[in-house]
Amino acid sequence: MMFPRAPEVSGIRALAWAVCIGAFPAAGSAAQLPAQWLPLVVAIPAGPFVAGSDAAEREYAYRIDAAAYGRPVTRDQRWYEGERERAAAETGAYAITVTPITNRQYAAFIRATGYRAPDVDRATWNSYGLIHPYARTRRFAWIRGHPPRGRENHPVVLVSRADALAYAAWLTRATGRSWRLPSEPEWEKAARGTGGRYFPWGDEFETGRLNSHDSGPFDTVPVGSHPDGASPFGLLDAAGQVYEWTATMDGRERAIVKGGSWDDKGCGVCRPAARHSRPVNLKHILIGFRLVRE
Repeated sequence: MMFPRAPEVSGIRALAWAVCIGAFPAAGSAAQLPAQWLPLVVAIPAGPFVAGSDAAEREYAYRIDAAAYGRPVTRDQRWYEGERERAAAETGAYAITVTPITNRQYAAFIRATGYRAPDVDRATWNSYGLIHPYARTRRFAWIRGHPPRGRENHPVVLVSRADALAYAAWLTRATGRSWRLPSEPEWEKAARGTGGRYFPWGDEFETGRLNSHDSGPFDTVPVGSHPDGASPFGLLDAAGQVYEWTATMDGRERAIVKGGSWDDKGCGVCRPAARHSRPVNLKHILIGFRLVRE
């Protein structure tokens, strides 16, 4: 699937130099970033869509998980019982990034602002109580403000929700357009289309259409590596790859994340209707983000 290239703009060399030396346009500037740092977006029209899941969809998710794990672990833990009931919902019009934000795109923000680069220290990681060992985080950690070599086009991870919001605020200033995290309904509509399909591509789970633990490398991959997994609107990497922060909160200190990850198999949790929350200050190797442009 081909997508239009971001437009070239006048003054692009001057802007590239400004990024390199740590300057960026003031709020309200109409300047745009060089194409390689500007996220591509797809337009989502205003109107209704089918949101949430019903008992049949949840049962399907539990069955494919049990087949993958060899035991009913997600059923026993009732992973999908908190999903919204299948019903009509509605959104306004918006544009959303085709893929999660990449290391290369996030690097422009780091260079322009001096903001802290994605990383986590051992003590903080251990305090999360996750099953992944700290050593596994090292392949995702940035070195002296630069992304890991060879991962420039991978999704940025080890970013908290506040980090995602900071990037969105900078991108708003740098482009003169408003950028923000998608709400859960906006994310879900873009990921599954209007008809309520189970996965971005349809109602059957197919391991070749996403980066999950079923047939993936147990790692992130360059964004857009699974074009056959596109949603009806052209969204890529909406199932598997990395979970994504949303604007929707679950209490005061937790936010809804969507999409599943490279660590999951089954992959019932990769359905757009699946919903889980994580602490907003978490910096995880499984969580990135994409943005809405207004």
